[in-house]
Amino acid sequence: MSAHHHPPQPMNQKLITPGVLVLLILTGIGVCFAIWRFIFGIGSITNLDNQHPWGIWIAIDVATGVALAAGGFTTAALAHIFHREHYHAVVRPALLTAMLGYTFVGLGLMIDLGRFYNIWHPIVPAMWSGHSVLFEVGLCVMCYLTVLYIEFLPIVCERLEKEERWPRVRVFCMKLNGLVGRIMFFFIIAGVVLSCLHQSSLGNLMVLAPSKMHDLWDTPILSLLFLLSAFAVGFPMVIVESMVASRSFKLKPEMHILSPLAKFVPVLLGIYLGFKVGDLAVRDKLSLIGEGSPQATMFVVEMVFGVIAPFIMLLFARVRKSPTGLFIAALMIVLGVALNRINVFLVAFQPLYPQKTYFPSIGEVAVTVGLISLLIFCYRVIVNYFPVISHPGQARAT
Repeated sequence: MSAHHHPPQPMNQKLITPGVLVLLILTGIGVCFAIWRFIFGIGSITNLDNQHPWGIWIAIDVATGVALAAGGFTTAALAHIFHREHYHAVVRPALLTAMLGYTFVGLGLMIDLGRFYNIWHPIVPAMWSGHSVLFEVGLCVMCYLTVLYIEFLPIVCERLEKEERWPRVRVFCMKLNGLVGRIMFFFIIAGVVLSCLHQSSLGNLMVLAPSKMHDLWDTPILSLLFLLSAFAVGFPMVIVESMVASRSFKLKPEMHILSPLAKFVPVLLGIYLGFKVGDLAVRDKLSLIGEGSPQATMFVVEMVFGVIAPFIMLLFARVRKSPTGLFIAALMIVLGVALNRINVFLVAFQPLYPQKTYFPSIGEVAVTVGLISLLIFCYRVIVNYFPVISHPGQARAT
């Protein structure tokens, strides 16, 4: 094995640090508000009403969470379907990020649903509706989440196979790992297909309400734009996650992997940008960019800082080879896609006869921050005890 490639192994570091304590405090605050919501109803802690049926719990916790989990299926496709073996080191962290991301999307959705106790209905065939876009999204997300947990099984088995205290568990994990390994190709392909389906269908949700959407986002190809933006944000999210984890665990950034990975980003981002501008041109809506409305301003911010600027930056090799430059460009894309989802679900969507403007309550913000904090904490716990991150075993606690 070369000096640049190390096997995945547990970090085995001190779990509770000052940063982790902050995460746990934020999680605790969010849990308190969530409990209040389940006891006294969704209206007790939110600013939602009949005109604004969803807020940041859908725009951030669900729509943005699904988009930013795209690194799982994009890296799986790159490494396993296109056989780019060089990128295997980032597949496991991307898989873990996607698995946790979709898990917390489900938790966020359950908190947002008025009748949260009916969230299991899509698994019952008698309740299926072939005319519902949301049903297709829910079914694909559930199936893909199941696939992600199956794909993560070899990592769990690899860890338990080394537990000499539990010989029966070791034998079982060895057999299970061998079985899953023989059929893993099926789940990898299924994961990529399912991701493409629900990533695009999330956009179709807003196509159903054209009279309430601003013309900058009201397009019949919104589902295609959602899918292309998911492709574009997959690798940048992997880059951001890898560099943040490296800094947290005092490891050197894997620039020998991340820099070549960044070469794909301008191509994917350029395709998305081309379709985005082309759609406005075909619909004769380019003039709306300069109308000066809040929607137009948010659209310009989304496109300039989230698409155009990082696209130009990543065209230069010196940016791709610079840890700081690469991190900034990748982070801009991640934030740009997050802003796109917020724009589509909150900024562009407006009731026909609004009586007031929606702004998230303290409770909504607290729950969202709590979910994100708990996700980060779970990520740290898992990489600390399971072989996810490739490193030489010289990391120091932070």
